Amino acid sequence: MIRTLAKSIREQKKASLLSPFYIFFEVILEVLIPFLMAYLIDFGIEAGNVSYVLRMGATLVLATAVSLLCGVLAGHYAAKASAGYARNLRHDIFYSVQNFSFFNIDRFSTASLITRSTTDVTNIQNAYQMLIRVAIRSPVMFAFSLFMAFSVNRSLSLVFIAVIPFLAGGLYLI
Repeated sequence: MIRTLAKSIREQKKASLLSPFYIFFEVILEVLIPFLMAYLIDFGIEAGNVSYVLRMGATLVLATAVSLLCGVLAGHYAAKASAGYARNLRHDIFYSVQNFSFFNIDRFSTASLITRSTTDVTNIQNAYQMLIRVAIRSPVMFAFSLFMAFSVNRSLSLVFIAVIPFLAGGLYLI
């Protein structure tokens, strides 16, 4: 079934790949911003180094702006990919219904066919958009957050490693 649905991606492959690409950079910048803020406080504010504070402040503003831009572009390409995917899926369903035999025409009601080509396709569209945004964002965020936590304090980061099995068990139960 996944292969059948995947055939409808067609010309949306580029947008489907660009969205995770921008999400990747958005997440990296989101994880780096608190790290940069810590440097600003430790080496700028506490040391009284005004030029360092201004430089790091500008770097933070730039990182935030680029992260925002990457987030907007990721959302744009995810919406474009999922809308195009839904359009292709509706097109495929329409032409599939046109090739129905008389037995299948009698088997499916008009209301059922309308539901399959509207509501069901919309749900698949939303699932596809969530797949290329959230399913990519969460593991990347987890990996980079864990990396940054280890780079800040190795011993305290072991708490994260110890908690992961409990979180996985909780997710499994939900």
